[in-house]
Amino acid sequence: MRGLLGFLPWIVYAFVATGDEWRWGAITGLVIAVVLVVIDRRSGKAWDEMVIESSAVVFFACLTALSLADPHSPLTPYGPALVNVWLAGTAWGSLAIRKPFTLGIARTRAPREVWDHPRFYRLNAVLTAVWAVAFTAAAIALTLVLRASLHATALVIAIKVLSFVVPAAFTAWYPGHVRRAYAE
Repeated sequence: MRGLLGFLPWIVYAFVATGDEWRWGAITGLVIAVVLVVIDRRSGKAWDEMVIESSAVVFFACLTALSLADPHSPLTPYGPALVNVWLAGTAWGSLAIRKPFTLGIARTRAPREVWDHPRFYRLNAVLTAVWAVAFTAAAIALTLVLRASLHATALVIAIKVLSFVVPAAFTAWYPGHVRRAYAE
């Protein structure tokens, strides 16, 4: 579950940012993302193991700049959707360049002899695609809910939670399923 720590800036942002105080959420997300990247680099982590963390630094730097320059931006209420748009873009982009964001993390847990195997790549492409679909679905759902001005805080929270829990559960289950399928 160490790989999920990279999502900490996003999760903290979701709790700290409110419609009126998205600046504090952005600043907090940026600080946490920078700290994670610094700690990870000092511990010898490769950049491909920190795709989500690095992406968070860029996102929260931009969001912090925007939130400070224009605190009442029309984008303010769409903060939760913007997070998922960015994460979806990160996941889909990593697939487009054939470097699924889960690949670097998986290499830290798998023996070196499987790294170049097509099944190892495919497993990580599937995992990354599941995350990408979850983020895309959440971005769309959140945009619709927020655009309709539904003050359905419970619904927004449920969408946010599901967009992390569902792919995380799949990520925990799928590698074992693949191993069992090929062991037969």
